[in-house]
Amino acid sequence: MQPVDFTTLAAACSELRADWSPARCEQVYQRDRTTLCLALRTLKQRGWLTLSWHPQAARIHIGEPPPRIPDTFTFSQQLKHQLNGLALTAINAIAPWERTLDLQFARRPGDPPSWHLYVEIMGKYSNVILTTADNQIVTVAHQVSEKQSSVRPLQTGQPYRTPPALTGPFANLDESQDRWRERISLIPGPLKRMMLSSYSGLSSALVHALIEAADLDPDQSTESLSASDWRRLFDHWRTWLGALADESFQAGWRQDGYTVLGWGMTTPAANVQQLLNDYYSDQLNRQEFSRLKHQLSQKLRTLLVKLRVKLDVFESRLQQSDQADQYRQQADLLMAYQHTWKPGMTAIILPDFTTGEPVAIELTPDKTAVQTAQALYKHHQKLKRARQAVEPLMTEVQADIRYLEQVEASLLQIQTYETAEDVWAIADIRDELIQQGYLADPKQRSATQRQAKPISFHRYRTPQGFELLIGRNNRQNDQLTSRLATDYDLWFHTQEIPGSHTLLRLEPGAIPSEADLQFAADLTAYFSRARQADQVPVVYTEPKHIYKPRGARPGMVIYKHERVLWGQPQRASQYLAAQERLQFRSAHDFN
Repeated sequence: MQPVDFTTLAAACSELRADWSPARCEQVYQRDRTTLCLALRTLKQRGWLTLSWHPQAARIHIGEPPPRIPDTFTFSQQLKHQLNGLALTAINAIAPWERTLDLQFARRPGDPPSWHLYVEIMGKYSNVILTTADNQIVTVAHQVSEKQSSVRPLQTGQPYRTPPALTGPFANLDESQDRWRERISLIPGPLKRMMLSSYSGLSSALVHALIEAADLDPDQSTESLSASDWRRLFDHWRTWLGALADESFQAGWRQDGYTVLGWGMTTPAANVQQLLNDYYSDQLNRQEFSRLKHQLSQKLRTLLVKLRVKLDVFESRLQQSDQADQYRQQADLLMAYQHTWKPGMTAIILPDFTTGEPVAIELTPDKTAVQTAQALYKHHQKLKRARQAVEPLMTEVQADIRYLEQVEASLLQIQTYETAEDVWAIADIRDELIQQGYLADPKQRSATQRQAKPISFHRYRTPQGFELLIGRNNRQNDQLTSRLATDYDLWFHTQEIPGSHTLLRLEPGAIPSEADLQFAADLTAYFSRARQADQVPVVYTEPKHIYKPRGARPGMVIYKHERVLWGQPQRASQYLAAQERLQFRSAHDFN
């Protein structure tokens, strides 16, 4: 993930000072453990200033409004008490080349600041600190004790100390090309590494983009550069310094990230604020997606392994209990033919009552025939009681396995991250497992738990143009079946195979063609656990014939009056691949 460096921070603050200072702070909201939002209003507009001290995505920019759910974080409550209603009058860096900002708040523009909100954009050491006018710390996002740092503790009630000052040298426009070249090439080495070590305030992303813009290789030795290479690189160096001095930035997307200088730009961005909001929202969503998918996959795999082991044990016990009648038969034979028993016998062969076939019965030498028969009767009763106890437990385990396999099938459908809807869909699965008691409820919710998640079904069009909706998880499956489905629609699901619910939306009097039905069956088979099969049985019926039993888990229904089609998931896969190519081509042509 590309970190916010000094150049990016300067570009963001330039826009913020131009468009959002002064502004009144109307609301304070904390999205998650590392992200704060301030509602700002100017004479022309209202927006939300995002302040983040995330270790990999620390940043400041105008972002999206927070969700409308209660904020329970202590840090934001303290800020709300102090800053609500005040004016944001200044956004300044505390020193040249420093990535620490001083956001000053006063009763009205022109008044001396009553509060300072220091925003430190410094990677894993990032922080947000509120101080009084005389720099006494009132609250801090991440407190640092003296045990953690004897140089710079950050705790309530202590004076605020700025981060240790950077040691030069620093880049400047007055430096000559000869002095600049001499400093970088003093010790021969890879160009990128030598530039980073020669000047403070540079970032790896900036230097890489600068060298790339000069059409050079970051790994080539400084000794291999020609005079024209040095001149070309120095021209871009001065272009960068000129952009900082004039605050003239060009925001856009690169193949490997973003730029605020226009170098290597593939697609322009509206402004730096939108660029940073889109980039870090996407990157954090990708991180959250990978984390949740791994967590849920591991949990489901562990749960299913345990349940299947338990099911094997129950099945073994039931198989043993199937022998209960055999023990009773042997006991009956011993009681009927006890006169044939002789002391010291270890086995006896007696004819079966019905068939007359010989039945071999093991005996214990120190027990009589009657005593052995009584022991066999007791064993018979024990096995019968075991069946009565095991059968309901086995039914419960089988229901758990069916349900978790359905959840696993939903998870397997979300293979890779593409849009924020994928994070919401996988977060729904996590929340569902928490509600069902399979996962512990965390005390502090993550960003995906703290935002409202819209319903985002898979949507397709059949050959005749009918809308086809497919659920991404059990919550959406229930929404399709119980809320959206009408009497005119058709409901599809793979037969006895975990998978998504599919709804073919039909207008009154509309009759789907065989091609429409087959299209729906193919996609239903594709969004199931049998995605890799050649043919999959798919049932379909009217929604009025679908029932959710009382107490049933999410996504679990029963149906009747169904008809069966054979879906071909590979054909659906080819259709989806063609749709992706078409969308990519359209987006490429548009750009």
